[in-house]
Amino acid sequence: MDWHQLWEVVSAPDNIPIVALIFLIPFYTWLGLRQGLANDRLIKQLEADPQLAKTHHRKTQPWKPGWVKEVHAWPYLLRMEFLASIIVTVILIVWSITLNAPLEELSNPNLTMNPAKAPWYFLGLQEMLVYFDPWIAGVVMPTLIIVGLMAIPYIDENPLGGGYYTLRQRKFAIGTFCFGFMLLWLAMVMIGTFLRGPGWVWFWPGRTWDPAYQPYMVNRNLDEVIPFSLLGLKAIWAKTIFGAFATGAYAVIAGLAIHRLITATEFNRKIYQRMSLIQYLTLQVFLVLMLLLPIKILLRLLFNIKYIWVTPWFNV
Repeated sequence: MDWHQLWEVVSAPDNIPIVALIFLIPFYTWLGLRQGLANDRLIKQLEADPQLAKTHHRKTQPWKPGWVKEVHAWPYLLRMEFLASIIVTVILIVWSITLNAPLEELSNPNLTMNPAKAPWYFLGLQEMLVYFDPWIAGVVMPTLIIVGLMAIPYIDENPLGGGYYTLRQRKFAIGTFCFGFMLLWLAMVMIGTFLRGPGWVWFWPGRTWDPAYQPYMVNRNLDEVIPFSLLGLKAIWAKTIFGAFATGAYAVIAGLAIHRLITATEFNRKIYQRMSLIQYLTLQVFLVLMLLLPIKILLRLLFNIKYIWVTPWFNV
């Protein structure tokens, strides 16, 4: 266990925000879910007693009869925002004084750093280069992420959960966000920061980053795992058709699984019935593509399978 190297990686100025995310993301996720569960209990209580719903303050904060239900933005809200801005400013000042900016010498093509890593907020894209073609990981995937975020307001037909935390009324949306943001994007940032060493080789935390270490890994495509030679199929067109069939089979199976998940509860079925065909197909496309990333990661790490679909024009 190389504790010194582990400390160097954790204490690097570039990695301080990532270390902070390890603690801040779980805390605020717990805080939001805690408030959502409290609101769910209040909603259930008000639904069970219509008379109480007319008189009770519809917030989980302490309230007594006779208290005003609304407060003015000035001075209550602006005072809290002003104090928050002061606290954040103090944190940034202390941060800038105690930590040096991660600036280095001018770029030298004869002396490149190893490993050469992107800024922490781009490490997820750099990690995706291991599992996809460069143009897919660097162009297609970021474009799909941006378009998907833009499409969320037009896909979401759930009228509930706006303006307040809730878990019971937003299970599917919260689950999708946690899967996409935490288990995919943040996980790839953590992998690129703490597990990728010289040559972008996988090193477990605490293991010495040896620049001369090269693991013996034979990357194969899916058509090379299947004994194509026994079938006499060696032409590129046969491999292309096989890859298309495998990719299509995955899309069908993943789409059916997602459909079962969407319609698993009565509440989700009501939301599903409100959606148009275009909305539902758009949702399916983005979820199927989102699920493809962890599958490609597992295939690469566990079975050394690089591509599922190999063609003369692109590889998936």
